[in-house]
Amino acid sequence: MCWVSADLVPDDLWERVAALLPARPPRRHRHPGRLPADDRAALRGIVYVLRKSVSWRDVPAEQVGCGGVTAWRRLRDWTEAGVWPRLHEVLLAEPRKEGLLEMDDGAVDASHVRALKGGAHTGPSPADRARPGSKHHLIVDRHGTPPAVSPTSGNRHDVTQLMSPLDAIPPIRGPRGRPRGRPRRLFADRGYDFDKYRRLVRARGITPKTARRGTPHGSGLGKTRWVVERTFTWLHHFKRLRIRYEIRADLHLGLLQLACSIICLRRLRTSF
Repeated sequence: MCWVSADLVPDDLWERVAALLPARPPRRHRHPGRLPADDRAALRGIVYVLRKSVSWRDVPAEQVGCGGVTAWRRLRDWTEAGVWPRLHEVLLAEPRKEGLLEMDDGAVDASHVRALKGGAHTGPSPADRARPGSKHHLIVDRHGTPPAVSPTSGNRHDVTQLMSPLDAIPPIRGPRGRPRGRPRRLFADRGYDFDKYRRLVRARGITPKTARRGTPHGSGLGKTRWVVERTFTWLHHFKRLRIRYEIRADLHLGLLQLACSIICLRRLRTSF
C-alpha cells in the first residue's frame, strides 16, 4: 500500500482535502457498528478510479485501503458537500499568491467525450454518429492552469456555452487587491467567431481575441491559445475523464474539478 499512498494521495494533496471535509456525525454508544473507512483511504480509491478508470467494484481494497463502493459513497457525500469546488479554489489562490497564475490572458476550448450510460448533460453528438456524449468546456490561464471547467451535452455548439465556464471562474484571492475572477483577454479558435458572443465577452470587461473564419492561418493567436489543448491532454491522462461513465452529472463534474485541482497542485510544485 506504500506506493499507492505516495503516488495517489501525497501529503500536500491530503492536507488540503482534509481541511475541507465535512465533520462526521458522532458514533452511537450502543450498537456503534463497524468503524468507518479512513477518509484518506477513500480518497485514494477515488483518485485510483480517476486515474485508472476501473469499475468501482474493481478497486483493489488491499492496496487502496478501502473498497470501491465505499470510495464511491465518499465521492457522492463530498460532492454534495461542495468539497471539490472549494479545493479547486484553494489550489488556485495559492499559485496566484506566488505569482504563478497569470490571468491576464485566458484561452477557452471544448472537448467531446462519449457518455456510455447517459444522464444529465448528455446528448447526441454530431462528432460521434449521434451517440450520447458530453462536452468539457475549459478555460486556462497563460500557462495552462485551469481556473474553470464546465460539462454540457455533446450536441451543444462550443460558442453557445462560452459564458458558462467564464462565469464559473471563482474569485481568486491574491497577495493584495481585489480577488481576480476574469481574464483581461480571452483567446479562442474560429468556432467562437460570432459577433454576438464578442459583445457578451466585452460586456464582462474582457477583450475577445478570436480567430476569424475564412481568413488564412497564421494570425499569431495560436501562440497563446495552444495551452488549452495541452491542458486537455493533462486532463485525459486521468482515464476516467476520457469516457463518461457517471450517470450523475454532479459526480462527473466533481471528478473534473478534482483533476483540475491536481493539475493546479502540480503547477505549484514544479515552480519551486
